[in-house]
Amino acid sequence: MHDLVIRNGLVYDGLGGKPYEADVAIDGATISIVGTVTDTGREEIDAKGQIVTPGFVDAHTHYDGQVTWDPYLQPSTFHGVTTAIMGNCGVGFAPCAPDRHNWLIGLMEGVEDIPGTALAEGIKWGWESFPDYMDVVEKSPLALDVGLQVPHGALRAYVMGERGARLEPATREDTDKMGALVEAALEAGALGVTTSRTEKHRDKDGEHTPTYKAEEMELNGIAEAMKRSGKGVIQLIADFRDVDWEFGMLRKMVEISGRPLSLTIEQDDRHPDIWSQVLDKIADANKAGLPMRGQVPARPTGVVMGLTASLNPFLLYKTWHEIMPRTLEAQVAALKDPDFRTRLLAEKVDFKEGEISTQLFTWFHKMFPLGSPPNYEPAPEDSVEAHAKRDGRDPREVLLDWMAEDDGKALIYFPLMNYLPGDLSYVEQMLKHPNTTFGLSDGGAHVGIICDASFPTTMLTHWGRDRTRGETLPLEWIISGQTKKTAELVGLYDRGVLAPGMKADVNVIDFDNLTMDKPEIVYDLPAGGKRFVQKTRGYTASIISGAVAFRNGEPTGVLGGKLIRGSQARPAAAQIPAAAE
Repeated sequence: MHDLVIRNGLVYDGLGGKPYEADVAIDGATISIVGTVTDTGREEIDAKGQIVTPGFVDAHTHYDGQVTWDPYLQPSTFHGVTTAIMGNCGVGFAPCAPDRHNWLIGLMEGVEDIPGTALAEGIKWGWESFPDYMDVVEKSPLALDVGLQVPHGALRAYVMGERGARLEPATREDTDKMGALVEAALEAGALGVTTSRTEKHRDKDGEHTPTYKAEEMELNGIAEAMKRSGKGVIQLIADFRDVDWEFGMLRKMVEISGRPLSLTIEQDDRHPDIWSQVLDKIADANKAGLPMRGQVPARPTGVVMGLTASLNPFLLYKTWHEIMPRTLEAQVAALKDPDFRTRLLAEKVDFKEGEISTQLFTWFHKMFPLGSPPNYEPAPEDSVEAHAKRDGRDPREVLLDWMAEDDGKALIYFPLMNYLPGDLSYVEQMLKHPNTTFGLSDGGAHVGIICDASFPTTMLTHWGRDRTRGETLPLEWIISGQTKKTAELVGLYDRGVLAPGMKADVNVIDFDNLTMDKPEIVYDLPAGGKRFVQKTRGYTASIISGAVAFRNGEPTGVLGGKLIRGSQARPAAAQIPAAAE
């Protein structure tokens, strides 16, 4: 008798080949059979008419604080995620001196839009070093597996104090100390090191993230530490305003360390060609034998605005602030009040040229109703600007009407990055590039303005089934892309494939009926903090280490998740065809 048998499903095994009908037997935390299973299971799942996939590996999340109080890491686990990797973009909570807790919280609050009050209330500090942090996470109850990376911002601030926060150059002594701490963290099981070089990342007071101007000696010192350890991956985001110089510096890190590197690929309307130049340089690096990858999104980096969100297009209007303290019902009434509307629309606001905030508040051609189910590839004729032109109205009037809908819970979608053509053609190019991997969901971050933890479901539903404004992509390719490929991106070779001997992380999905709800605000963070969550219907079961941890996206109470310490080799007993590797 097997512990669990999944019967009659259409198996997408993660290797990228065509699906096939098969049973899956699980014993303990390991897959024992993929094929015909004659013995019964202590528990059985009938997957007839459904697909069976490996559990999804999300390589880009920011649950560094949430992992210490939330074993379920929602909303990612509403979307089939069975392994979450955090510590990305150079921000996190270790190492951290006892007197720097509030500073790190402020950095995370600013960079990743996680309420500082929730972090201050929720995090129970019990560490200073990164290995100590890993010990705390390891002892925390977990429903899914998590992997941790060393954030350069916290590392720099720990070694350099205020000098690091003020972007001063690291000395040789500073660099050596950072290198030693990196080696210790990698030896303790950190999966890698991450950093940020983008002007978009600022703390709650608007100051640049401490790694923004880290110089070559510092970066190379970290790379040398990784070379000595022979472990870990590198992850980062950069602006690449000087593409040749900055990419050359990052390529040097790979040359020195010999370790894989992945970086964010985004198309910014202010600099529309940089993303393709960076991809060309990644391709050149791979031709030279350097393991560099682009992390690419499933859809635009989409800001969600509305009365319930943290942002709306009128936030910089003084008149708007009159109604901000009011209840949602009272705000809706104000939006319908002719006197308030007249005063609001008569106000002149000085928007700064070239700022992202100016785009968010004035680019009406990129504002769309999100709807339910949400449409993440809206057509230009559906924008606020297009509606206003057809009706002969001020686009801001259209916005006020839309925001008042659904009793004030309506949402406006602004595809900030990757949507210059007015569709997902750029994203399609990114996804199909031979040197990219799916990423950038930012699960756990930007909780009041972005809800991209649903990327795995977007890949399945939009790209694998529903897209009408362009081609769909093969479902077997999509599933491999967010299982085997994302696992291997961070050095995990024990999961991501349905085969005997592999880790038993499995999703059973009613693919034909898989549906994503629109994001909604809930107040379930510590200290009553608010955040967006986005649920789905169709994830019949998510199995982690052989046990059903989630049914229909909701936790069963099984807490079989673990901290992953270091890269994981392919199990010796794994039965994977050599040609598929």
